[in-house]
Amino acid sequence: MTSHEIRRHFLDFFHSKQHLIVQSAPLVAKNDPTLMFNNSGMAQFKDFFLGNGTPPARRVADTQKCLRVSGKHNDLEDVGFDTYHHTMFEMLGNWSFGDYFKKEAITWAWELLTDVYQLPKDRLYVSVFQGDEKDGVPFDQEAFDLWKPIVGEDRIIYGNKKDNFWEMGDTGPCGPCSEIHVDLRSPEEVASTPGKNLVNADHPQVVEIWNLVFMQFNRKADSSLEPLPARHVDTGMGFERLCMAIQQKKSNYDTDVFSGTIKVIEELAGRKYEAGTGMSDVAMRVIADHIRAVSFAISDGLVPSNAKAGYVIRRILRRAIRYGYSYLNLAEPFMSKLVPTLADQFADVFPELNAQRDFVTTVIREEEISFLRTLGSGLGRLDQIISDLDGKGTKEIPGETVFELNDTFGFPADLTALIAREKGLTIDEAGFQKALKEQKTRSRKDATSSAGDWIDLAETDRVEFVGYDQPEAYAHIVKYRRIQNKQGTQVQVVLDKTPFYAESGGQIGDTGVLRLFAGSDEIGMLTVLDTKKENDLTIHIVEEVTGLDDLLTEADSVYAVINNARRGLISSNHSATHLLHSALREVLGKHVAQKGSYVGPDALRFDFSHFSKVTDEQLAEVERIVNEKIRENIKLDEKRNVPIGQAKELGATALFGEKYGDFVRVITFDPTYSVELCGGTHVPATGHIGLFKFTGEGSVSTGIRRIEGKTSAGAEALVNEQMAVVSELKDLLKAPKDVVKAVQALLDERSSLQKQVDALQNEKVQQLKNQLLDKIESMNGTAGPSHSRLVERVDVPSADALKQLAYDLKAKVDNLALVLGADINGKPQLAVMLPDSLIQSRNLNAGQVIKELAKNIKGGGGGQPFFATAGGTDLSGLDAALAQGKELLS
Repeated sequence: MTSHEIRRHFLDFFHSKQHLIVQSAPLVAKNDPTLMFNNSGMAQFKDFFLGNGTPPARRVADTQKCLRVSGKHNDLEDVGFDTYHHTMFEMLGNWSFGDYFKKEAITWAWELLTDVYQLPKDRLYVSVFQGDEKDGVPFDQEAFDLWKPIVGEDRIIYGNKKDNFWEMGDTGPCGPCSEIHVDLRSPEEVASTPGKNLVNADHPQVVEIWNLVFMQFNRKADSSLEPLPARHVDTGMGFERLCMAIQQKKSNYDTDVFSGTIKVIEELAGRKYEAGTGMSDVAMRVIADHIRAVSFAISDGLVPSNAKAGYVIRRILRRAIRYGYSYLNLAEPFMSKLVPTLADQFADVFPELNAQRDFVTTVIREEEISFLRTLGSGLGRLDQIISDLDGKGTKEIPGETVFELNDTFGFPADLTALIAREKGLTIDEAGFQKALKEQKTRSRKDATSSAGDWIDLAETDRVEFVGYDQPEAYAHIVKYRRIQNKQGTQVQVVLDKTPFYAESGGQIGDTGVLRLFAGSDEIGMLTVLDTKKENDLTIHIVEEVTGLDDLLTEADSVYAVINNARRGLISSNHSATHLLHSALREVLGKHVAQKGSYVGPDALRFDFSHFSKVTDEQLAEVERIVNEKIRENIKLDEKRNVPIGQAKELGATALFGEKYGDFVRVITFDPTYSVELCGGTHVPATGHIGLFKFTGEGSVSTGIRRIEGKTSAGAEALVNEQMAVVSELKDLLKAPKDVVKAVQALLDERSSLQKQVDALQNEKVQQLKNQLLDKIESMNGTAGPSHSRLVERVDVPSADALKQLAYDLKAKVDNLALVLGADINGKPQLAVMLPDSLIQSRNLNAGQVIKELAKNIKGGGGGQPFFATAGGTDLSGLDAALAQGKELLS
C-alpha cells in the first residue's frame, strides 16, 4: 500500500463515519501567542475545545502538517539519529467536538488499523492513563473497560502523566489519552522479549502510532484543571510511522514518504544510503527530513531570518547544510535541488508547495550560498583559534569561543567539537551551555509576558463582529483577565459583540473607548489601546485603572465605540494594498504574490515575491496605475459568506500561509482588476483613498521585496513636504528656471574644487613625508633586532591622509616602526606601523599596541598585526600617547 493510498484510506474511512474532511492549517501558528508553529493536529481546533468558537461540523478529520522544533514538544536533536522522529510530519486525526467520546474513538481506531490496514492484532498494544493524585485525576477506568474485550488485559499498559496525559502547552485544553503502539520486530526478537516490555522505552521498532486524546480539562495559568464545557475527542496518528508499519519497513526513511528524496540525495552525494548508523546515513536522513520542514514553512509564508519563527527555520536549514557539508562533502548548494521532487510528491495533498516551487527553490538556494560562505569563514576563524591554542599548549576550546562561533557564524557546537576531535582537541561543553543559557535567559527576560486566568462574567458561543457596518455597538462583557508585559499591567476584555477590528492579515487593531453602563447610568469609560485576535477571540486591550474589577462586574452593558477617523485612514491604506498588488502583478508579472503587509493609519507596507530590485520606471508605472484606479472611483463589491470553491471560481487571490474556512469574504475592486479573499476593512469606493505615493522600495530577504507608501492625508502631507523642499531650493538658488540643472552645476563645481583640494593636500603630505624621513632614528637592537623608529605628531587633514602617510614612509624605509599622532578637526587620531622583525622577535602586535596607546586619548581602535589605527575624544592626551609609543618601540 503506497503512502498516498494509506492517507486516502484514512480520510475515506472517517468520511464514511460522517466526518467532515478539512484542509491542513499552515505550519505557522496564527493568532495564538502560546504557539510558534502548529505542533499537533488539534492546534487549529483549540478554540472549539475551549468553547470560544463554533466548529464547521461536530465530526472532523484531516491530515495536518506539524512542526516540532521548539518549546515543550521538540524532536530536533533526535532527527536523523533514530528512524522515527521528524521535524515536520503529518498527523492524521479525527475529532469530535462534544459529539462521540471514548467508545467510538477506540472502536473505530481498532477497526481502521486491523480491518482496513490489516495490521496484525498480536503486534498491537494499548495504554491507558493510570491517574495522577496531584492533579486529582483518577485512573481511566472507562478506557480500560473499553479496551479489555478488544485486546485483552495483557496488552494494556498503565501510563503515567508523562506518557498518557496530553497537553499542548503550559495552559489550554488537555486530558487523559490512550496510545496505540505497534511491534515491528522480527519473530525471533518478539519471542525473546515481549513487546509489552518495550512500549515507551525508545525502541526503534516498538513505536507509538496513534494517540487517542480525550479532552476533558482546561489547564489554567495557576496549573489547576477545570472541566471543559463539553467533552471532546482529539486523535493524532503519525503518518510516517503508520506507513512504516503498513509497508513493513524498519525505518520511516525506508518508506516511499522519503525514498524519492533520499534517491536524489544519493545522486548528489555520489554514495549509497545504507540505512545504518554511520554519519553519512545520519546526514541523509537529516537532509531528507529537514528539506520538508523548510520547504513547507516557506510555502506557508515564512522566510528564514534572525528572529522568532524565521530563525527556527534558518537553524533547521543550516543544520541540514552542515551535515551535508561535513559528512557528504557537499560544498555547493544542494538543498534547493530537492524541492522539485518534494513538490511533485505532495502536489495533490499540499499543493501550496508545488504552486511556489520556483520561489521556495530560490529562497533556499540563496540561504545555502550565504551559509556556505559563512561556513568557510567560520572554519577560518576556528583554524586561527586552534593555532592560538597550540601556541599556549591548551587542548580545550573555551565554551565562550564555541558560543561565539555558534552565535556569529551560525556554527553548531557539534561541528566545532567534530573538527576539534580531528585536531586532538576537545570543547568546553559546560562553558558553552552556560553561555547559551545566559543568552536564552536574556531573551526570555526581554520577552517576558504572563497572563492570568480569565474571569468569566457571561457565556457566549461566539464573538460577533459588527465592525464592517457599525463603528459603535452595545455589547456585554463575557470575560476579562490581566496580563503582565513590557508595558506593565494591561487588561484584556472580551465582548459578545464588537465593532473593533482585531489585528489580522496585516491590518492593525482598532482603538477607541468602552463606555460602561449599569442600567441607564454610565459608570465609567475605558480606553481601548489595541485590539488583538487570540485564536477566534477578539480581545480589547485596555489600561489598568483603579476599581477596574468593580467596574467590569457591575456593568450591565457596554457601548463600544471605535476611533472612526483612524479607521478611515487604515481602510484607505488597506484598499490601496489591494490596488497595489494587482498593479505589481500587471507590471512585474504574475509570479508576484503577497508575502506580508502592514496596514496602519500612518502608512502601508507591502511585501511580495520578486527576485530583483523594482526599477524606478517600474515603480512609476505601478504608482500611475494605482492612482488611475483611485480616480476611477471604483465601488467596493463586498461579498460575505461565499463558499470557498465559488470564491476561487471568481478568480479571488488567496494568500499562501493563511487558513481559510468553507465560507470566505471576497473584496472586489472591478472584477477584471482586483478580486481578493480578505477579512479587513475597506473604503466604500477607491476615490476615498485620495492619492497614493511610494515612500520606499527595498529587499526584506531572499526573493522578497518591500514597498512602502502613503495614501490620503499622509500622501498629501508627503507631497506638500516635497514641494516645500523644492521651493526652498529655488530660493537658495535664486529662482533658477531649471532647479535640477542648477543643482547639477553646483555638484560639478564642488567635484572640481574637491579634486583641487585633494591635490593640494597630497602635495602637503608628500612634503611632510620628506621632512619626516630626516627624523627617523636607527635603533641598535638592544631589545631585539635593529630597526628604524619614528614617533611624531603630524599635521594632516584626515584619517585617510594619516594612513597614507604611514604606508608611504614604510615604502621608503626598511624595518620601520612608527607611531604617528594627529589633531584632525579637534579629534585625536593615532596610527601604528610595525615591521615583521619586531612582530616576530618581540611578539608585538600593532592592534594590541594601539589599544594601549588609545587609552591616553580616551578612545579605541584596532587593525592588523602590522598596522592599526585609533581615534579618541581627549586631545590633551595625544602627547602622552606618543611618549608611551616611543618607549614601546625603543
